[in-house]
Amino acid sequence: MSQIAVRTFHDIRAALLARRELALLDVREEDPFAQAHPLFAANLPLSRLELEIHARVPRRDTPITVYDDGEGLAPVAAQRLLDLGYSDVALLDGGLSGWRNAGGELFRDVNVPSKAFGELVEAERHTPSLAAEEVQALLDARADAVILDARRFDEYQTMSIPGGISVPGAELVLRVAELAPDPRTRVIVNCAGRTRSIIGTQSLLNAGIPNPVAALRNGTIGWTLAGQQLEHGQTRRFGAISQDTRKAAAQRARAVADRAGVERLDLAGLAQWQDEHDRTTYLLDVRTPEEYEAGHLPGSRSTPGGQLVQETDHVASVRGARLVLVDDDGVRANMSASWLAQMGWQVAVLDGLSDADFSERGAWSAPLPRQPRADTIDPTTLADWLGEPGTRVLDFTASANYAKRHIPGAAWVLRSQLKQALERLGTAERYVLTCGSSLLARFAVAEVQALSGKPVFLLDGGTSAWVAAGLPTEDGESLLASPRIDRYRRPYEGTDNPREAMQGYLDWEFGLVEQLGRDGTHGFFVI
Repeated sequence: MSQIAVRTFHDIRAALLARRELALLDVREEDPFAQAHPLFAANLPLSRLELEIHARVPRRDTPITVYDDGEGLAPVAAQRLLDLGYSDVALLDGGLSGWRNAGGELFRDVNVPSKAFGELVEAERHTPSLAAEEVQALLDARADAVILDARRFDEYQTMSIPGGISVPGAELVLRVAELAPDPRTRVIVNCAGRTRSIIGTQSLLNAGIPNPVAALRNGTIGWTLAGQQLEHGQTRRFGAISQDTRKAAAQRARAVADRAGVERLDLAGLAQWQDEHDRTTYLLDVRTPEEYEAGHLPGSRSTPGGQLVQETDHVASVRGARLVLVDDDGVRANMSASWLAQMGWQVAVLDGLSDADFSERGAWSAPLPRQPRADTIDPTTLADWLGEPGTRVLDFTASANYAKRHIPGAAWVLRSQLKQALERLGTAERYVLTCGSSLLARFAVAEVQALSGKPVFLLDGGTSAWVAAGLPTEDGESLLASPRIDRYRRPYEGTDNPREAMQGYLDWEFGLVEQLGRDGTHGFFVI
């Protein structure tokens, strides 16, 4: 293993304050990351490093600092990054404990920069909100009001406010005039907790729509804590809009972007930015995934605007990088960019595009390193092998996917805890690795071979191919060889969270502005 450089808390803090590019990567799984991390740390688990790093940190000479909390993951991740061609890789001095001992502020939960910023917006702009009981009273009275849900459509389908319509955050300014054409209609914006309803409400206010607007205070959490019933499985979505609506919304959005200091680029300017190899530039299409797949600018990534503002660290993991946003209406990119600029990003909107520029079709796929060689078998062969003793199937998919469906007898394994998992499972004569598609599993083949000394095979096409072949599956936590720490259980997702967890989450959000002040590196402003 190479000698890895070290960076200190003070090095990172100085770079953040100077707005120099850096990637501070927490390589633990998501649950431990969510318990404590620096404000601008991006969670990129060692388990999935090869699958995500090239998209999230595209420039190979970006200053990257990796850390863990003493688990031994960071040195492995640093060496893996060097092997992948990254040239400026360092370990955080003392890891998470070193950050804490040096006086660094630690935050919990996920997507904290966006959530803390949302709280700052409400504190400075006094974003109007209504309690769950007040909104219920409006519904009971059949008041002239419309409820717009600013979350992703899948979140909306899981649980929603009665009568609510799915309008993900970046779509609000574009579509509100069609959903509430009478300026006397009250518009209420909700999410699961607070951030997206605050940002959505303030977006409409910043854009100057004539309707009275308010956030549903504390979202579906507040609704549940008030003892009120949610709907499930709803499909109400926004519809088409007229050209007049689009034009008026574009004028409003451009004015907001200008107030926030958003830069403007044409295709020539974009090419110039992309040719500056000492800077990182992300090219992000903020329209819906369906629009992106129907036609997009070559080289762009699909990142619907509301989620981009909410989960910026999942996409742009290099703090201090440049963001270029793309749409075809002049609304969604401008509104999303206005928020990102206030969150301290250098951000531009790409102007002057024609339909012909959206020439590439299909879903976005992440850039990947060269995939390692592996001996593969088909599902039928695996089924035959499982009829005899000696074959162990290791499933590297997300734990939630494993619980929904897996090959009978397969053990769920976290790649970052592979050694411990193999010790728990005991020796097998041969191993077959899988995940949904076997892409992630392929990167684990050599590791299992080195640890076990046994023949290791890859299931061609993964568990999806097994299912497509009509072979049986089972569900549940049949055989967990690793702890389920790959995903943090969010108190605002799902329908069975304890009341104490939901209230605790709200109490934490209320304290974020004070934490921002103690941290002192955020660089946020509010227009």
